[in-house]
Amino acid sequence: MIRWSALSAQSRETFWRSLQALNATRVVIALVLLAYLSFERRADAPGSFLYAQTCIGYVIVALGFAALTLYTRRRFLLQVTSQIALDMVVISLLYLAGGGARSGLVILYLFPLAGAAILTPLLLALFSASLVTLFLLGESVYQVITGDARSAPMQAGLYGAAFFAIVAVVNRLAARLIRQEELAVRRGADLKIQMAINQLIIADVGDGILVVGRDGEVFTGNPAAQYMLGLGEGAQHIRLGDRPALEPIAQAFEQWLAQEGAGAKGVQRAAFVTVKPYHDNAAWSGRRDLAAHLKLRFAKVDTPDGEAGRCVIFMQDVTAIENQAQELKLASMGRLTASIAHEVRNPLSAIGHATALLAEDLSAPTHARLLKIVSDNVGRVNRMVEDILQLSRKVQPNGDPLFLANFLAELKTEFQETHALASDIVALGNTGTAPVRFDALHLREVLVNLLTNAIRYASGMAGSIRIYAVTDAAGRMELHVQDDGPGITPEIRAHLFEPFYTTSSKGTGLGLYLARELCLNNEAMLDYEYRFDGGVFGQAKASGRFVITFAQPLAA
Repeated sequence: MIRWSALSAQSRETFWRSLQALNATRVVIALVLLAYLSFERRADAPGSFLYAQTCIGYVIVALGFAALTLYTRRRFLLQVTSQIALDMVVISLLYLAGGGARSGLVILYLFPLAGAAILTPLLLALFSASLVTLFLLGESVYQVITGDARSAPMQAGLYGAAFFAIVAVVNRLAARLIRQEELAVRRGADLKIQMAINQLIIADVGDGILVVGRDGEVFTGNPAAQYMLGLGEGAQHIRLGDRPALEPIAQAFEQWLAQEGAGAKGVQRAAFVTVKPYHDNAAWSGRRDLAAHLKLRFAKVDTPDGEAGRCVIFMQDVTAIENQAQELKLASMGRLTASIAHEVRNPLSAIGHATALLAEDLSAPTHARLLKIVSDNVGRVNRMVEDILQLSRKVQPNGDPLFLANFLAELKTEFQETHALASDIVALGNTGTAPVRFDALHLREVLVNLLTNAIRYASGMAGSIRIYAVTDAAGRMELHVQDDGPGITPEIRAHLFEPFYTTSSKGTGLGLYLARELCLNNEAMLDYEYRFDGGVFGQAKASGRFVITFAQPLAA
């Protein structure tokens, strides 16, 4: 057995409970022995008086030991040793009073010896077995000397050998069990420490972590996730698709589930969404006036039975990172602006002028085609230079209120005439009645850029391009520009507003970047979002659109 001082608190408690069980068993045995006296032995039989007195005293002492163990948790080894010694003395007296080996009471020695084997060290348990064996042999030899032919020393020796074997086996089994319990206690303590460390790391980590079910039900989230989403106390067990602010996350999660169900394994490539504040529920109140641009990653929780269906959503707020990256790019472009203005525009003008002169003198089709290629590329580089120069023109926007209805109607007519479009391709929806804060020239440039991109991918059918305004949960006006073309893939969305990133051979890669910069200059925000037209998780197809979120409405 392990040394008492080396045992854990849980193992010591196990030993005390075992000693209490031993005391309860002792009381039961004493009562059974009294019952045996009442029904099986005659009062005038030899040794009956000694038998009765011993049994009665045994019951009283057994009750005392039980009370002592129940209320006094000190000196365990002393208590168990004294109790086992008492058991052996009482059983020996009963053995003698019952007539020795003929009484059959020798089997009672198993009770204290088994208790000693379980609760005491092996040496002490073997010492107890040796005392019992010596007593049995001594009593048997004494009976032989006194002329009792029925006494059998060989039988006493066999009993002693059996007791030694039982004590050794039970002690080894008990020691193995206690070692297993000690190991389980240590593993449990290590597990609790690891869980505490994991909780500390999860609570302190900057990335948000959400545990959700396959139906979009939120089970838990760390503080970072609560802050990013405005998730307050008591907001667990809601569904992502039931909250307008969380629709982008619900859509991205549904798309990942579809891919995972089709055979994709592991964590999906990054998905980027914009989460806006939500006001209809007091539990979602952490970020009422801020919008977060989040990078999402998904993972499935592997369980043995596979029935839990839990998934983890890792969220990283990349708003500050993107702003810092844009500032660094702007600083680099600012340093290049002056050089580009002088070192590029002048040679471009010379090349363009020379191309025009050559076009007057050369009339061959091959020459005309080559000159057109030169002229087109000169124009493209010149537009790029103009766009770069415009980045440094942080003109203070006009603060006059702008009514979208008349503005969008004029812009639609002008754009259709400029691009020779049919009158029904661009459809105007609800444009609202409240004014917005946005410079008219800046908004015109932003919308022309978005509409130019839209006609490149739209089908050209009636209403294939839609412009309409809605009001979000925070009371801010949103202007949506949507076409019926294929949506933008997640790979392209990750770089959509980066300068010089383009998928068109004729583009400069600065249009959307300039549009977002103009929006930021007017305290607005431009982003590309996937939204469900029905707004219900899993019941409508998501479609992509550019969304301009204007600044807070002007005070009345």
